[in-house]
Amino acid sequence: MSKPNKDQLSLQVLKKFRIIYGSVRQQFREVEQSCGVTGSQLWILQEVAKTPDIGITELAERLSIHQSTCSQLVEKLVTRGLINKERSKEDQRRVGLCVTEEAKNTLKNAPGPAEGILPEALQSLSESALLSLENSLMEVIGQLSNRDDKLADRPLSDL
Repeated sequence: MSKPNKDQLSLQVLKKFRIIYGSVRQQFREVEQSCGVTGSQLWILQEVAKTPDIGITELAERLSIHQSTCSQLVEKLVTRGLINKERSKEDQRRVGLCVTEEAKNTLKNAPGPAEGILPEALQSLSESALLSLENSLMEVIGQLSNRDDKLADRPLSDL
């Protein structure tokens, strides 16, 4: 079998991006249909359940999203009765988050990993594979004629 030319190779790589993007979107649809929350909201519920009294800043860091985006997502979950906010007794300026019983049930019934299938897949790669992928993706991003670096701080399910 002959080696693919550059045009064929670029189309093969494009198909790989389609598989990744489509698979991620499909999982987000499954989460929303079965749990009634978005993929990013489910991940937030998981992180808050793992670390009761976590603050918005630490939560945003764990999800690798902007703090204001995290705050907006949390507010939606508070409104829906899935997260409670509680002021710290030691420091009244600090607000900690905790999940409600309804949120615990949502997490129990959630399909797949709460953080999503892409973060899970990336975690399973070796450090050398991640470094290679990082470098290759930076090259791809460098070739984009219309790019928005602020998108890096938004959850995939919200894109």
